[in-house]
Amino acid sequence: MGLVKGRAAALLGGVALGAIALQGAVAQSNLNASNVTLLERLVIGLGGAPKVAIDTPQAVTVVNQEDIERAQPTTTGDLFATVPGVTVVGSQRQLGEAFNIRGIGTTENASDAARIVVNIDGQPKFFEQYRMGSFFADPELFKQVEVLRGPASSTLYGAGAIGGVINFTTKDASDFINEGYSGALRLKQTFNSNGSGTLTSAVLAQQLNDTFEVLAAGNWRRSDEMAQADGTPLAGSAFNSLSGLIKGTAHFGDNDEQTLAASYQRFDSQTDQSRYSQTGVMTGDPFGYIDRDVIDHTAVIKWSNPAADNPWLDVNLALSYSDTVNMQRNHRRVPGGPLTNAAPPSTFADTDYQYRTWQLTGDNTVEWIGDGFENYATVGFQASTQDRLVNFPPVGHIPVTTHPEGTENKLGLFVQNEFIWDDRLTLIAGVRGDFHDINAKTPGVPGRSDSAFSPKLAALYAFSDNLSVFGSVAHTERLPTIDELYSSSSVKTTSLDLLKERANTVEGGFALSGTDLFSSGDSGALKTTVFYNRIEDMIASNPSVRGLPYYGNIAEAELYGVEVEAAYDADWVFANLAYSLTVGRNLVTDTPLTTVPQSKLVATLGGRHPEWNLDYGARLTVAATGEYIVSAAQGADGTAEGFTTVDLFASWKPDYGALEGTEIQLGIDNLFNADYRENLSLDRSLGRTFKISLARQFDY
Repeated sequence: MGLVKGRAAALLGGVALGAIALQGAVAQSNLNASNVTLLERLVIGLGGAPKVAIDTPQAVTVVNQEDIERAQPTTTGDLFATVPGVTVVGSQRQLGEAFNIRGIGTTENASDAARIVVNIDGQPKFFEQYRMGSFFADPELFKQVEVLRGPASSTLYGAGAIGGVINFTTKDASDFINEGYSGALRLKQTFNSNGSGTLTSAVLAQQLNDTFEVLAAGNWRRSDEMAQADGTPLAGSAFNSLSGLIKGTAHFGDNDEQTLAASYQRFDSQTDQSRYSQTGVMTGDPFGYIDRDVIDHTAVIKWSNPAADNPWLDVNLALSYSDTVNMQRNHRRVPGGPLTNAAPPSTFADTDYQYRTWQLTGDNTVEWIGDGFENYATVGFQASTQDRLVNFPPVGHIPVTTHPEGTENKLGLFVQNEFIWDDRLTLIAGVRGDFHDINAKTPGVPGRSDSAFSPKLAALYAFSDNLSVFGSVAHTERLPTIDELYSSSSVKTTSLDLLKERANTVEGGFALSGTDLFSSGDSGALKTTVFYNRIEDMIASNPSVRGLPYYGNIAEAELYGVEVEAAYDADWVFANLAYSLTVGRNLVTDTPLTTVPQSKLVATLGGRHPEWNLDYGARLTVAATGEYIVSAAQGADGTAEGFTTVDLFASWKPDYGALEGTEIQLGIDNLFNADYRENLSLDRSLGRTFKISLARQFDY
């Protein structure tokens, strides 16, 4: 009881932190701002009227191109260091990454991956395999990432998004072509001292005519084995990857307002005699070493017609394809030792694990604008088919009980209505129905058909241009995955009687913003969100007790917490703050959920010289002790204690003279070489790392 009270006190403290962090902001007007904070970035993934993050009735964070360049990321996990409520599990290894939002998500349980929807240009990305990550891509391919926390986004993106949605957006040719030019070539080289990692990148952007542009980008990223802060190697962290993107966009129709965009993205990462376990290496490591080649394809073709002169039409239609395959070969128990020569269907046999998905989506928004009000009604559908495959070259397909094959067909139908009155009150109501049909590839195993229902209601009221309050209620249901229904082992049976999960979430908060706070044209903003999520029939893996099903339902569980985002931007200085606290409990056994991350505060303070295009600053991360995880008993090296780290960064982009078009990024991660282990990781922290990136753009 004392621990729960302590957590509740910390939760209230987080709310208080949000309330006092921007005192005085409500006295100012946003109309005078010449500097834009991160909370004032445009959000494109919410439907309805265009809006910035601070004016949405849910917790939203937008990571833009400037943030990505400043981070100099080695993996996509590095992009989320300043996003509250998000933890990337296994982010130290390129092939071990999976997402956790508000305490939902680990890499050891397929159901967690299904609770967070991850998209690249609208195409869902899903992969589940024991001891592997669920997302494979290079951060250099993206220009923006949106994180929509909580289940309110289930309406647009699919039943089961209990944790939230992460939308990755790839780069466009127009991002590089400057006014007065028809093309650009951008070359970039990055060096990372930890593991002697390098990135060589090239982007070619071309405006072929007034209505058609094309982009081609290629990246080669590699690293030797990296070192942890205690000086020991991070086993299995070496990699060699190639990635590329081809994207074309055509404009046509009246006023060239219609667009047809097509893109193809490929990621290929190879690791030779790397650790079998990419999500974290247990003490003693019973899994050994293996060669891997992971290839990920994403193709999207999208047509958009905003029909500016017709309020009845604003149409989007997209066809997309995803294919992810992990080819494993040459398993050894020790480096350089003999091959195990395991025969199929052994976990350590030469195997190809694959997910292949086709998706067709469409939506139309009807606009009704009257005297003092606006209304946007969106109707849409999402249809997909996904195959989960296993192949043993040259034997072929053999049933694997721990990684069963199957096909999942989905159809989602949704309606969302957004009503705005007097630019003060925003009401968003939505409902979605999803219909799933799952068939196992193993003969004699029954299929399953089911449906899910997801309604929501969200509201935001602006008392003034500077102060608003918001809240939402959402219900979502998640159907079991192929893995959850059909996995079995010598100890555990299949879980054909699994119930679907049901989550009810309430969240609310307030937002403050203001300008001319300390100097003319400066801008400040703050947004605080408190949430409570109650999950019924939560799906989780059962203990390794003979005769139990592989997965079972937890009758009731709860997650609650607080998130605070604050930002200040002026001509000569900028500052950002992100704070998150999450508490989770199994209400049946009255024990903590083991997927809850540590409470964490991340503060960034920077300065800039506009006439030189020079930015510089420091980032402070403070994490509390991880009280809600016992992974030390599962093979982790030490308990998850609280920790503090400091990172430094600097950016120079001269815009005149011989260096015009040049960009130089400098950074030092973990400046004081702090040695710690986060509570959702088996591995300890990476050691002090120096980074430098040199880029040059040639316009023509």
